[in-house]
Amino acid sequence: MLDQETKRRIDAARDVLVGKVPDPKSQIEQITIALIYKFMDDMDKASQELGGEPRFFTGEYKRFAWSKLMDPRLGAQERMNLYVETMDKLPLHKHMPPLFRDIFKGAMLPYRDPNTLSMFLKEIEPFTYDHSERLGDAFEYLLSLGASQGEAGQFRTPRHIIKFITDVVDPKKGETVLDPACGTAGFLVEAYKHILETNQEKKPGDKLNPDEKEQLVKNFVGYDISPDMVRLSRANLYLHGFQDPKIYEYDSLTSEDRWQDKFDVILANPPFMTPKGGIKPHSKFSIKANRSEVLFVDYMAEHLNAEGRAGIIVPEGIVFQSANAYKDLRKMLVEDGYLFAVVSLPAGAFNPYSGVKTSILLLDKRLAKKTDDILFVKVTNDGYDLGAQRKPIEKNDLPRALECMRDWKDGLEKGNRRPFEICDTFVVSVPKTNIALGDYSLSTERYLGIESELVKHSDPIELLDEVLAIEGEILIGLDRLKNIIV
Repeated sequence: MLDQETKRRIDAARDVLVGKVPDPKSQIEQITIALIYKFMDDMDKASQELGGEPRFFTGEYKRFAWSKLMDPRLGAQERMNLYVETMDKLPLHKHMPPLFRDIFKGAMLPYRDPNTLSMFLKEIEPFTYDHSERLGDAFEYLLSLGASQGEAGQFRTPRHIIKFITDVVDPKKGETVLDPACGTAGFLVEAYKHILETNQEKKPGDKLNPDEKEQLVKNFVGYDISPDMVRLSRANLYLHGFQDPKIYEYDSLTSEDRWQDKFDVILANPPFMTPKGGIKPHSKFSIKANRSEVLFVDYMAEHLNAEGRAGIIVPEGIVFQSANAYKDLRKMLVEDGYLFAVVSLPAGAFNPYSGVKTSILLLDKRLAKKTDDILFVKVTNDGYDLGAQRKPIEKNDLPRALECMRDWKDGLEKGNRRPFEICDTFVVSVPKTNIALGDYSLSTERYLGIESELVKHSDPIELLDEVLAIEGEILIGLDRLKNIIV
């Protein structure tokens, strides 16, 4: 949990920068670089106090130590000159861990006002590297302040949505976890926290033995196409206790270098935007498409291990559009034993970053083969209003939705091919045969009998499917009834 004093310090550092660095993304980069710089010096001091040797500011690099930078005898101009030189020299430090060289690679000071820099560094000075989890939470707060929809269609996933998806997918110790479009690594951090919390007696992770803890941080992998995002996500994971984060600059849709890698768990909110002219993927994809949202879902399905699981946020077009690529994707997910549940989120869930309507596709290659049905869940309220500020409200369907989905999974584990008909008015189980008859539509509103402007049908058989889907019991006889009509 982020403490108020740390939050205040971050806000104060941003307030100093805002006059010279108005872009929030650049503010994040400047604070990130300064924090890591300070923490490197803290780690050197801690190592020496324990009788060890410093790792970072050694030999010719001793003069760049943070403590030297903050020497009160330095004037503002001298301090700025030293800071700029440090940014140039640290990426060349051959004896420094590669993670830190990468963080400082390309780093620069975007202004040349010595007094502003001195004030900014004084706000960073009180931060200390004494608790990676607390610092990680502070860093995520920092990232959230500047999050916005990017040119490639990325936007920040709200923390409570990330937690909901992670709780449903339920990653476990010993499992490998991937986010193929990781951004700032929010899903990876939440998955890591989830595993620690589900293996605790008195504090997170205390039931894990040393070997399990060591392996745990090696099991998390992230890809991103943006060098800036790779740097930020590596820093985020480092501040959560990952000494050597496996975050790679990699285009999941056009590169084949890592195509053979498979994972137990995949969690992602991939970019929705497709560039003009479409994506030009390589030939290994099962679905022939040039839309990024289709290709990302295909990628994640194909990169699960034999009993793998995934939670994927998708734009609403994935669940109902009639173009061949969308239908082929949905057919694959249903017929090939990937999809076990679909969760419809409210249209304003991603405000103020995006107003796009989204759903969550939940894949489980083991459980999907144990049932003839797919679960559909309609979330109307997620605990926040749907305005630009997303203020907390009392109404929240997520806890009940999670409970229903856990009941569904538990029933399948016990051998019930259809654990229940309806758990609540916003949850329904639908036979895969009925889904197939309607172009494999995955519209939750359709199967709950809720009118949706996003789904329009002219075919009378499809319209009948919508009407009959209102009651779970009628769904059982839907196949027979349609055969009579046809």
